[in-house]
Amino acid sequence: MSDHSARILALRKEINQHNTHYYVTDNPVITDAEYDRLMLELQHLESMHPELVTPTSPTQRVGGSPAKNFAELKHAQPMLSLANAFSEEDVSDFIRKVIDGLQTEFVEFVAEPKLDGISLSLRYEQGELVSAATRGDGITGEDVTTNVRTIKSIPLILMGDHWPEIVEIRGEIVIRVADFKQLNQHRLKEGEKLFANPRNAAAGSVRQLDSRITAQRPLSFIPWGSGACSVAIASTHADEMARIAQWGFAVSDEMKVLHDIAGLMHYYKDLAQRRHRLPYEIDGIVYKVNYVNLQQALGSTSKAPRWAIAHKFPAQEESTVVLEIEASVGRTGAITPVANLQPVTVGGVVVSRATLHNQDEVERKDVRPGDTVIIRRAGDVIPEVVLVIKDKRPEEAQPWRMPERCPRCNSLVERLENESAHRCIGGLYCDAQREGALSHYASRGAMNIEGLGDKLIAQLVDKGLVRTPADLYQLSVSQLSVIERMGEKSATNVINAIEQTKTTSLARFIYGLGIGQVGEVTAKQLVAHFGDLASLMAADEMTLQEVRDVGPIVAKSIAHFFEQPHNREVIQAIIDAGVHWPKPERVRSEGVFAHKTVVLTGKLEEMTRRAAQEAIEERGGRVIGSVSEKTDLLVAGAAAGSKLLRAQKLNVKVIDEHTLMQMLSE
Repeated sequence: MSDHSARILALRKEINQHNTHYYVTDNPVITDAEYDRLMLELQHLESMHPELVTPTSPTQRVGGSPAKNFAELKHAQPMLSLANAFSEEDVSDFIRKVIDGLQTEFVEFVAEPKLDGISLSLRYEQGELVSAATRGDGITGEDVTTNVRTIKSIPLILMGDHWPEIVEIRGEIVIRVADFKQLNQHRLKEGEKLFANPRNAAAGSVRQLDSRITAQRPLSFIPWGSGACSVAIASTHADEMARIAQWGFAVSDEMKVLHDIAGLMHYYKDLAQRRHRLPYEIDGIVYKVNYVNLQQALGSTSKAPRWAIAHKFPAQEESTVVLEIEASVGRTGAITPVANLQPVTVGGVVVSRATLHNQDEVERKDVRPGDTVIIRRAGDVIPEVVLVIKDKRPEEAQPWRMPERCPRCNSLVERLENESAHRCIGGLYCDAQREGALSHYASRGAMNIEGLGDKLIAQLVDKGLVRTPADLYQLSVSQLSVIERMGEKSATNVINAIEQTKTTSLARFIYGLGIGQVGEVTAKQLVAHFGDLASLMAADEMTLQEVRDVGPIVAKSIAHFFEQPHNREVIQAIIDAGVHWPKPERVRSEGVFAHKTVVLTGKLEEMTRRAAQEAIEERGGRVIGSVSEKTDLLVAGAAAGSKLLRAQKLNVKVIDEHTLMQMLSE
């Protein structure tokens, strides 16, 4: 064997191991950069020696040219469906038939989640993946081998040893919930049609004629059993799954061995409560006889095995009618279209409202009052409208449009170019945003009112003591003392903390107003440019764009905020209450950090991160949270992590805390 051939084999083995760590056990042991270097080396060697390239090489997962159609592939062993159970009585009947069929009083069962995806059979010969087929009619499926080779959680070569000469691994292709959300967010951004649910997305991805598209989809494979094997894998299903896991597959860790109906029902109820927290979607539980010889003794009908059954959960999708669509204002000012529905039971819960997310979603799905729709409920979150049954649409149904005025406070509703949501811009006045606005005003980066947390704010709002930030300065100790868990001493401390914020900085005050798109850094840039509040409030959009890092979108948000009479009234009331700051207040644009973008990472010993940020900004610098090509300097304290690695990769200048202190002293 040549040196190049040996190195190629070693690289393939190492990369396959890292794929297992990353995609199967979710426990990577090297950085992405190190993985990329291994893959680049392998690609380089294979390009120099194309005769050594094999279908099982990690470099071949990218997919190839589109196919015209899928060939048929007959299963070596039928891939049967499961009979369904919908009640405890159905499960009891199944157990009784198993016991009668085996003529025994004791049977050991395995319970595991019923994955909601597309079933697949993988055939390995001599440890190498040779084919992959969908279930089809159970006898013949579609040959999707080319597409399946792109799925990184499926080993192209089995790991470990002691696998049969021929072995079929059967399981489910799924898209994990988190990956599904990211996939749809990307498709929404690209203007593409959204997938209704992870199962549809998985099925459509596996059956792409262009395997390069499949390679881009976040597919995962989770085994649930075996098919035809040259020798038996194990004597029990539980041991079989443990062996399959050793070969490099991500086996469900929810499987349990149980012995009676009470155990099966407890498992069912427990997983039903936790299903919305699982990383993948399930639609029920599968109960199987554990011992393989007993499975064989029970046999199968023409459609389903007698030794297994699927205990289905209540449906998560139902159809109903949209009575009306209302604009619901959230605590941050985001306005969400919500469909008020003719009540319907979904997943065991009566549902009367479903989210439509935003105006784009309403238009994309073309949901109108009066429409018959399919709604989906997953977990405890508000259900969403999946699709409209347009054949049932009333002739008088009209498209819905976002209102121009907030339905809660009558302030203007606007949508910035970089946002999908519409927002009410009466942030200091709108009752729907009251708690959120007060919490932000009191936050650490804004007015920093100690002791005024979310729970106390909620009680103050609930009792009608506070409507806007200006009302905080009218509170008394006696008013606070009667609030639950708030004695006279605690009340005095809160009042003193509020009083202390009357002397603040203009930048903190501006940030505390909660203007959309205005963070702490932007607030400081506004102060540096305008120097006083009056000039800022009078500035139009063009003038605002003269400020460093303020573009058209941010300028529009600021100008519209100060145009609202309600917001101006609250600001004046706060000032009348005694809140003030030094005048004029300008951030220095000169200094050792002038015009430099700085990132802080790791633990600093000489000062806090916030103190370091303020010191850098006082000397003309700009402190941001992430490293990019535009970063001028990274200050690395103790235990610096990924930001330091990225800075080194991008050749960003890195200094330690000692150097920072020297620069600050200049």
